Amino acid sequence: MRLEIDTDERVTVEDVTSAVAETVPDDVERGVCTVFVRHTTAGVCVNERERRLLGDVERALDRLAPAGEAYDHDEIDDNADAHLRAMLLGSSVSVPVADGDLDLGTWQSVLLVECDGPRTRTLDVATTIAP
Repeated sequence: MRLEIDTDERVTVEDVTSAVAETVPDDVERGVCTVFVRHTTAGVCVNERERRLLGDVERALDRLAPAGEAYDHDEIDDNADAHLRAMLLGSSVSVPVADGDLDLGTWQSVLLVECDGPRTRTLDVATTIAP
C-alpha cells in the first residue's frame, strides 16, 4: 500500500500512525508492518508524539546537521543538511502486528520526519503475516 503525506514546513514531524494502521488487514493475527519512506530527505521512526519532544527532535537534528554549513552537496541543490538528517533517522521501521492492529507500546507512534519540506512524501507500507 502506498500512502501520500503532505508536509507544510521545511522540518516537521508528522504522526502517521493512524494512516499506517488503516493499511493493516483485519485478519492478520500475527505479523510485521514495515513502513518505508521513498525519499532521501525524510525519515521515519517510532517514538512518542508529545509536542515538546517533537520540538526537541527538530532542535537535535539542527544541532547534528545544521543548515548553512559548507556542505559539498549544497552546490547541487542546497539541502545537504536534510540528507544528513534523514540518514540519522533511517528510511524504514518495522512494527509488530497482533489481531489486525499495530502492536505499539503505550506511548509509541509511527512518525514521518520531514527534513526538506514542504513536500508530498510517499510511504510504502507492507504487512507480512507471521507463520
